[in-house]
Amino acid sequence: MPTAEELARANRAFLKNEPREIIYRASLDLVSRAITGDGPLNLAEAVGVLLLVWNRSYYQYRKFDEAHLQDIEALLQRHQSALAVYRSRAIQNLAEEDDRVLVPFFVEFEIVLGPVGAAKTLHLIAPCFFPLWDRKIAAAYSCSLARRGMNGERYVWFMHNAKAQCEKCGALPDGRNLLKAIDEYNYCKFTRGWL
Repeated sequence: MPTAEELARANRAFLKNEPREIIYRASLDLVSRAITGDGPLNLAEAVGVLLLVWNRSYYQYRKFDEAHLQDIEALLQRHQSALAVYRSRAIQNLAEEDDRVLVPFFVEFEIVLGPVGAAKTLHLIAPCFFPLWDRKIAAAYSCSLARRGMNGERYVWFMHNAKAQCEKCGALPDGRNLLKAIDEYNYCKFTRGWL
């Protein structure tokens, strides 16, 4: 469980060493504008911007073509109502009763996007409810990723762990998104070894 001080140190290391942070901020803006109908991209395209940069290892062996984009769009349209609800929620409101819905929900996303891409997509749409992870981060939390379509329970367990971390840390003095701050800590410590 990182402390607020460790989160601040991780943020400094992240900003110093990770130039792709701008893609995250731009993607959040594009997603917000796509949701309100105020931008040039639809939601699948807005999400795709981040996936192509932050999840490029997944697409190294898979095509991000028009068919894949249509699969993402269909997935997002099918779950449009649920995504709107999750966008308004914070991880601190996660309850065990949510688990039975969230496990198959995550699985549907990971079948199309892989387990890392699913988390990234869900986080972009509901950044205060869905935490980010990658393979190294999941392994560091003793929930190593399985094959695509088999990680719903692992992700929901990871969500509950993130909730506990958020409750321990409380609000950050600079007002940053706590889930993003925890991801920066995890990324710096477990993925990159900067801490």
